[in-house]
Amino acid sequence: MLPDEDLGGALDEGRRRTLWLIAPVREDDMERVHDPLMSPLAWDLGHIAAFEDLWLCQRAGGLAPLRPELAEAYDAAETPRSRRGEIVHFGPTEALDYMRRVRERSLAVLERTDTSADGEGLNRDGFVWRMIVEHEHQHNETMLQTLALAKRGVFAPERPLAPGRPAADLPATVTVPGGPVELGDGGNGFAYDNERPRHTVDLAPFEIDTTPVTNGAFREFVEDGGYLQPSLWSEDGWRWRESGSVQRPLYWIRDGRERRFDRLTEIDPTLPVMHVSWFEADAFARWRGGRLPTEAEWEKAAAWDPVVGDSHRYPWGDSPGTPERANVDQLAFGPAPAGSLSAGSSPCGARGMVGDAWEWTASRFDAYPGFRAYPYREYSQAFFGRDFRVLRGGSWATRPSVARVSFRSWDFPQRRQIFAGFRLAYDEGT
Repeated sequence: MLPDEDLGGALDEGRRRTLWLIAPVREDDMERVHDPLMSPLAWDLGHIAAFEDLWLCQRAGGLAPLRPELAEAYDAAETPRSRRGEIVHFGPTEALDYMRRVRERSLAVLERTDTSADGEGLNRDGFVWRMIVEHEHQHNETMLQTLALAKRGVFAPERPLAPGRPAADLPATVTVPGGPVELGDGGNGFAYDNERPRHTVDLAPFEIDTTPVTNGAFREFVEDGGYLQPSLWSEDGWRWRESGSVQRPLYWIRDGRERRFDRLTEIDPTLPVMHVSWFEADAFARWRGGRLPTEAEWEKAAAWDPVVGDSHRYPWGDSPGTPERANVDQLAFGPAPAGSLSAGSSPCGARGMVGDAWEWTASRFDAYPGFRAYPYREYSQAFFGRDFRVLRGGSWATRPSVARVSFRSWDFPQRRQIFAGFRLAYDEGT
């Protein structure tokens, strides 16, 4: 459990990363709607501050709102992304000042607040403080999605050499034995309400790809006419493909290159394929003769250890990731070759299940048995029972605090702005 000084340090570290990411972006690009799916970056900054003020200063600290007139404009539920470029909100300079002033209030509250296990309500075990840290970390990745969609020249990160080298001589699949498995948050750190409660699921044995599907494998699907064969697609998926004349992953170009932020590069066949929709992943699965794993299957393959008869918080155990185990934390600005980080293997032998690319699963986003919304229904409960599909595992753009096996992300099946790929599962014996 983080003591108060570490909670303050975690807040500070998250803020420094946010400011570092936006530092090279021009002010007019901060205010621009780069894609209808995404918010202006300046809105994200104001929202981060308003959310912190709401939960740390007001609800945890008992203070009045700093800027009550901004509550609706920066409420993600009240102001959907499609409207955020139209409403009145702070420009970059004002938003940064708002962030600074809120943070001063938050730290003053922290100094007088008991965040130990004996603390009360939202402050017990530092829950709401860690929620705010994670919230800003999540917005870092959302802002990188926006910057990836922006025109070339808006954001030009220096990408180091990709971590790891292409793996050789790996089996195509690994076997996951059947039987009961406990899924969900194990209570060893912060988790959102949709990760709870921990519950048991009985699964049949199955096989799962050792690594995520690569660019090379997906290019075979494209070259075989996978985008032109209605029999490979669900009815909704084919309707989506035709409506947008989709012919390849989002950033692939007809000439065999792909765009990554400001750069055009040759498609590297060893990297996990990214920026594909659930519909594309589902069509590829039919073409390959497999299927997308359910999220329960994915989590068992990622974390269940038959030696101890329990699931870990991460594929390699219960300690946080290192660069040798998982490509997360944004600074690589892209994925590593599929399967290259052997130290991050799960107990069943699957590689890359945390980091590089989020992985689509077959499952719709819904509540676990016994779910209880906490601390607010708008985070998860408002999205249950709709057409959202679950993604697991995090990406290169995910902060380590989010990259735990039990974390559940979700989006519509047509979405491709996410740093998302997939791997396939197979019924035993197929």
